Amino acid sequence: MRCVIARFPFELTKGGVLESMKGIKPEPVTGDSVIIGRRHYPVKQVGQVVTRQDRRDFSALEVLRAMTQLGFTCHAVPKAAPLGLLSPMQHASSMLGTPVPV
Repeated sequence: MRCVIARFPFELTKGGVLESMKGIKPEPVTGDSVIIGRRHYPVKQVGQVVTRQDRRDFSALEVLRAMTQLGFTCHAVPKAAPLGLLSPMQHASSMLGTPVPV
């Protein structure tokens, strides 16, 4: 499949990506990720290995789009749940270990 990453054209195949990532230890995932084999890789790490470009030269979205078109499972960064604020009475009750009144 032909795709453009950082204004450069690449001919990527699923087998080629699998071969490129073979033996590469995944870095800790802190953002978007791609599942290659049974491992979760950060999108930027995959893009760097596959294109041999610096991570600053391309966006995660470019790599996500290419990996999705090749049939890999991609995960976006989960949205943080809004924090519920406790009233002063609920906060004091929770500190004392008693049930929090709702």
